[in-house]
Amino acid sequence: MRKNILVIGGTGLVGKVILRLLQGRNPDYTLFIGSRHPGKASSNLVIDVTNPKTFDCIIHHRIDLIVMCTKDSNDKILQFAIKNKLDYIDITKPTPDLTLAYNLAQENKQKVESRIVFSSGWMGGIVGSLVDLMEPDKDQIQEASVYIYYSVKDQAGKSSANFLAENVCKSFIVYVNNKPEKVRHFLNSERFNFSFGIGKRQVYNLDVPDLFILNQIEKIPTVLVKMTYNSKFVTSLMGYFQRFKVFNIMSLRERQFLFGSSGKGDQTVFEVIVKTKIKIKKLSLQSVNGQAELTAFSTVLHIEKMLKEVLSGGIYFSHQIHSSQELYEALAGHHSINIKVG
Repeated sequence: MRKNILVIGGTGLVGKVILRLLQGRNPDYTLFIGSRHPGKASSNLVIDVTNPKTFDCIIHHRIDLIVMCTKDSNDKILQFAIKNKLDYIDITKPTPDLTLAYNLAQENKQKVESRIVFSSGWMGGIVGSLVDLMEPDKDQIQEASVYIYYSVKDQAGKSSANFLAENVCKSFIVYVNNKPEKVRHFLNSERFNFSFGIGKRQVYNLDVPDLFILNQIEKIPTVLVKMTYNSKFVTSLMGYFQRFKVFNIMSLRERQFLFGSSGKGDQTVFEVIVKTKIKIKKLSLQSVNGQAELTAFSTVLHIEKMLKEVLSGGIYFSHQIHSSQELYEALAGHHSINIKVG
């Protein structure tokens, strides 16, 4: 089988790392970069996700798998992939866009002959697999929580910053005993003790697609996600801005500037807590090289799985295409990732 892979958004932060890792691990893959702007190499394809007329080159270059690393709010690439029986994976969608895309795919389920994979959960959609690793029997799980440590020194792409800028003043949904509750970012503070020497920090609400995935797909009754910054001052400031509605009087450009600062690289850490009727389990993951590297590496693992031809056509979330043990071993074996379970 050919293995021609198109990374749309391949000139962005995460897209570049995906391409680097793919090339290093799989030199037999033929890689193409999709962007609105023309490049010098023959592997650079001009693709504008808002203009389906630019999609013809995907068929011309006999692409097997499309990797979405850029925003496609109208899901034109998703529809193109389904129509043309192309494998597809998306890592960029915030929760509202993910739910729309998933519903669209389900509405066209009878037409889906390729592998359509949604991988927009935290750090390339690996949380679901880690939850499954800790407790395979989802009926036993009462609550799953994700606690995120984010360093302002880390490299960050535009998509996450723009999402926060656009949505920080809006409420979003968390699930408590299967009841949706509206909350807002940077409120409902609690104290959490992070691993890897970070220690106790105040954590606040954050909207990530795992809220939808773990409750609506995996049927876990209570799902919460909270985050902290490496700077205690910045964390407190965000809570202050939300409580006193400072975000509401800021322009979108001002909020984009506030959330869009990006450093040269730092560690990223997140912790997954699973509660059953009889015990509490914890998994802690640290990526020394930061969130872009972790997201890209997770995505590469999904791509490699999709191209092994063991996965039948259908609609999946990324955690559904792996055995949890297989994915855990791949993550734990990577030189820049540390995992603690206990």
